[in-house]
Amino acid sequence: MAPSQGRVSDFEARYVKIERALSAMSMMRIAVAGTGGLARLIAHFIDQETSHHVVFLSREEKPHLSESNQVAIIDYSSQQSLQFALRGIDTVISTVTGADQIELIKAAVAVRVRRFAPAEFEGPPDLRPQDDPLDRGRTLARQWLSHYAQHIQSTTFVCGILYERFQPGGLRQARIGLASLVSGEGDYIMDCRAMSAEVPCYDANSDPNVSICLTAAQDVGKFVCKAIDLPQWPPEMRMCGQQIKVKDLVALVQQLKGQPFNPIQWHNPDSLRSALRLAAVQQDKATVLRLQTLLATAEGRFCFGHCNLNQSLPEVKTLGFKEWFERKWGLV
Repeated sequence: MAPSQGRVSDFEARYVKIERALSAMSMMRIAVAGTGGLARLIAHFIDQETSHHVVFLSREEKPHLSESNQVAIIDYSSQQSLQFALRGIDTVISTVTGADQIELIKAAVAVRVRRFAPAEFEGPPDLRPQDDPLDRGRTLARQWLSHYAQHIQSTTFVCGILYERFQPGGLRQARIGLASLVSGEGDYIMDCRAMSAEVPCYDANSDPNVSICLTAAQDVGKFVCKAIDLPQWPPEMRMCGQQIKVKDLVALVQQLKGQPFNPIQWHNPDSLRSALRLAAVQQDKATVLRLQTLLATAEGRFCFGHCNLNQSLPEVKTLGFKEWFERKWGLV
């Protein structure tokens, strides 16, 4: 007896679903836009843990990278250059922001790239206010991706604050966040060498309950690597190495270093806004950016729940802050 038309359709639907899943797990060409520290970590884990092929997108030649990876020299002002570099690419992981990223998104859509992860890697976007001075064009990039949602999948990787802010040399030592102007040692909450601190631990109600989520950069690389093979990308992929109250983080560092922070300033949103006004009058751009990041912390913008990547990828064992800090500062 011949199967009914409905059963044939069900079989075909299951076959197509399986075929797509197998296709997603086969070898793919992954473009990593940028050559900074986070881009290199992501590429490293893709190389080490998958069969996928990594292509760095770079504005200039990188001989030390091209020894082990393909490096495509691109011109972000030229759609022809970008589209040529992206032909045959399945997924783009971006670590570049601003107008360059917008042009990259346009090119990815034009050559039918399947997936695009924009440069985020901080707190959840929905916690950022309109006209956020720390945005650096990221909201516009997500708007472009939303506009082209029928043509390209996208997700936002959320990881909170990187542990590397608190290492010797700060984020800059890891070649991460150089364009942010707040990537140096001591630019965020604590200078763990000089043992000075500006601590945004009080919320708008003057309660010392401000918390942050933190993740080691190497764990971000591992999570992104594993996420490439997920059959579906949700709008956000959240990861976290440790969630902790800011005041407890400061106390932990004092304990590990065996000395107190001196001087130390305790802040709430109002005191940070007052300091911001003074820095703006003095046209001290570096201080303005540093204080804006502290204000974002006091407003809870780097604290989040439901870390779906931790739940869906339990094989990624994250590093706790204490163990990481002891390694970086030679305390073990």
